[in-house]
Amino acid sequence: MEKQQSQEEVVRPIRLVAIDMDGTLLNREGKVSEGNKAAITEMVALGVTLVISTGRCYPECTEHTDGLNLREDFFFVNVNGSEIRDKTGQLLYRRVLDQEVVDHIYDLHAKHEARIWGMTTARNFSGALPDRDEAHEWMKFGFDTEDDDVRESLKAALEEKGLTEITNSSPYNIEVNALGINKAAAIKQLGEKLGITMNEVMAIGDSLNDIAMIREAGVGVAMGNAQDVVKQAADWITATNEQDGVAAAIQRWVIVPQTIAHRRKLDSSEE
Repeated sequence: MEKQQSQEEVVRPIRLVAIDMDGTLLNREGKVSEGNKAAITEMVALGVTLVISTGRCYPECTEHTDGLNLREDFFFVNVNGSEIRDKTGQLLYRRVLDQEVVDHIYDLHAKHEARIWGMTTARNFSGALPDRDEAHEWMKFGFDTEDDDVRESLKAALEEKGLTEITNSSPYNIEVNALGINKAAAIKQLGEKLGITMNEVMAIGDSLNDIAMIREAGVGVAMGNAQDVVKQAADWITATNEQDGVAAAIQRWVIVPQTIAHRRKLDSSEE
């Protein structure tokens, strides 16, 4: 299961854990399991910062995080890194798409047959976009299609333009954010505010929009149900989202190491 490093090779203790939602924290029913809840509660009690790092917008997260019943501070990285918020929803950072990108998305939608959706700072659109001349601040667009040729054509056109980050949250979609916007960049920015380096971060995810944070974290964890390319980028592969994979990763890389370190400290003080 381990790919690049062992528990003993983690130079610094994990101080921040970034967890994707869909396909990672949430099971196929869209729920947080009791096992994952218990592990997160124990982790946060140890003083480790929780970051929910997701492609979702903030209002789509609170139902699940409210159920965690955490009194301590935690944070949200939303819309693949376009926003950072604290546990109360206060906006700490936001980046929207340039108008040139928005125009290009509208042109691609007119040319290709694929379901489109988008997130503005105010609301979400699904299946159809508003008139082009309406004033909106767009943070993310997405295309959904099971047609591999259409999906590759869209991806190629976006890459040729070179103005966006291109990822996915499933094998059948494309997600488009502003250039330089990804979960890793947002976590790094938040970490600087908190005095936490990326070496002290564990990131857990399953899709292409998780790869950047998995690669740049001190410990990058892919879910057992992750896309193959995500597993290849990870340091460790945990169980699936149906098998409490988040809880397993937290136990392996946070709770057990901190428990061992605490015991060693007690032993040395008794000598």
